[in-house]
Amino acid sequence: MEATIALRLPRDAASVPLIRRLFDGTLRSLGVEPQIRDDIELMLSEACSNVIRHAEPSEEYTVTAGVRDDLCVIRVIDTGDGFDPEAVRPPKPGAEHGRGLQIMRALADDVRFVNKPEDGAVVCLEKRLRYSPGAAGQFLAS
Repeated sequence: MEATIALRLPRDAASVPLIRRLFDGTLRSLGVEPQIRDDIELMLSEACSNVIRHAEPSEEYTVTAGVRDDLCVIRVIDTGDGFDPEAVRPPKPGAEHGRGLQIMRALADDVRFVNKPEDGAVVCLEKRLRYSPGAAGQFLAS
């Protein structure tokens, strides 16, 4: 089984809860366990929020989120100036912002950053899914 959602969104904070709710509803319908859904929701929120805050001069971004059997793959693609994830310094203790990359790395099973200088960046997040007993997703997986 494979299901994919792709949205091109304005680089606006209001777009983050929209994609988060849309994808959470899909995962819920498939019967993905709540803890896994929560992890995915937070990873997705952080990736999208980073685009909103940092992807100058981009006016929009694209999110593709897909489920294939027991793997969820999310790609957040912007058309900003790009960034070097290794150059991002950890936040100071007590800082209110700057933990997005750390959160994504902690929750995802795999995180990849593709930097396209002067043409944006791609954040790819992968998370293994677990389904609740009797869930539709279990039976649709090949």
